[in-house]
Amino acid sequence: MELVTTHTHTGFTNHGHGSVAELVQAAADAGVSTIAVTEHYPLTRAVDPANYVSMASERVGEYCADIEQAAKGHPSVEVICGCELDWLGEQEDRSLSARDMEPFSLVLGSVHFIDGWPFDDPAQRGFWDEAGADYIWNRYADIWCRAVTESPFFHVMAHPDLAKKFAIYPSFDLGRLYERMAEACASAGRMIEVNTSGATYACREMFPAPKLLEAFRRAGVPCTVGTDAHEPAHVARGIRDAYRLMFDAGYRTVTVPTRDGDRRELALG
Repeated sequence: MELVTTHTHTGFTNHGHGSVAELVQAAADAGVSTIAVTEHYPLTRAVDPANYVSMASERVGEYCADIEQAAKGHPSVEVICGCELDWLGEQEDRSLSARDMEPFSLVLGSVHFIDGWPFDDPAQRGFWDEAGADYIWNRYADIWCRAVTESPFFHVMAHPDLAKKFAIYPSFDLGRLYERMAEACASAGRMIEVNTSGATYACREMFPAPKLLEAFRRAGVPCTVGTDAHEPAHVARGIRDAYRLMFDAGYRTVTVPTRDGDRRELALG
């Protein structure tokens, strides 16, 4: 069966490693047929002064050129130029336009910030104790649903339940939030991904949780797979496990974005 990953990163940020060429070569060596390179889209200096979590704006052209070069060097692999774009809500200090997104065939939508707080940053984990898990999960779901329905740019919503990264859960059943998230995604016509990186964090399970993935499937939300690799060695990590998770949730196809901005279906099982 084909292996696909539509969420990967490189050394274009200061928390990733490896070049685009090394990443795509690793994908080819692992038998990956489709890879989307989706570096973190630039944030402003006020949000990311050291370009630790996003690439520098002046390097976007270089990044796209590197992807094009890697694609030419690997004609048997479909290499997609993409990015991961953070939703900042009321804290948005960028003037984003359709023209800014033109270089990218695939835009992943991410929620890493709750009212300006990077809730998944281990260095700032203490706020979980201050605010409480119930508040954070409810607020995360509110912001996530807004991102899904209000952004004109997102194609795929990345790691939908990232709030579970530290394995801190609310006192209430998450089912009602899952249904809201699935309904929002379906109504906006977005895709979601099974992100295999979750299995490496404290939560010890992929994003999204099985019950959330089942809610997306019931709502008719298409699903793809991303490894969220931040170094070439992890480019194909957990893809087959992600396929099994999707199958168990009731999916029978993986939706695969294509280089021309279209989609194709890959049968599971």
